[in-house]
Amino acid sequence: MLRRYPARMSRLTLTLPEELHRALKESAAARGKTIGERVAESVIAYGIKPRATAEQLVARSRRRANLSASRAETLAVRETRAARR
Repeated sequence: MLRRYPARMSRLTLTLPEELHRALKESAAARGKTIGERVAESVIAYGIKPRATAEQLVARSRRRANLSASRAETLAVRETRAARR
């Protein structure tokens, strides 16, 4: 699910193969979303988050697991890298 961020947005220019661009347009249209919304959803699904959000997630997980900050960060980095493979 796409989280709503503040109205301030950055513009981005992407160069995609024509076939991928067409698939992205079709996917957006099928879901009633803009191409930008679909790209943002994909980025979030891939696990890319603003630093503050990631830090909050690590802090909350660390508290729940009773881990030191260093150990929690090590585990978070390892698990994130494994999920991206």
